[in-house]
Amino acid sequence: MDCRVGCGACCIAPSISSPIPGMADGKPAGVRCVQLDDNNLCRIFGQPERPKACLAFQPARWICGDCNPQAFERIALLERDTAET
Repeated sequence: MDCRVGCGACCIAPSISSPIPGMADGKPAGVRCVQLDDNNLCRIFGQPERPKACLAFQPARWICGDCNPQAFERIALLERDTAET
């Protein structure tokens, strides 16, 4: 499966604990990554400073669903279910 251009769910919904250029402490769940542009495209895609978590994420129908709202909901559920308590 290919990403839906302009979705951005994987750059907003999950937390990222590793540093991101412009976000030295990573980002909390639900916070838009500073590297996401106005078209929801990653400014550092393909660059060496892109976090390993971002490099490892691969779109899949069970995560991304059929539309952007499904992707946000499913990633948020994964975030909640895997959060440390």
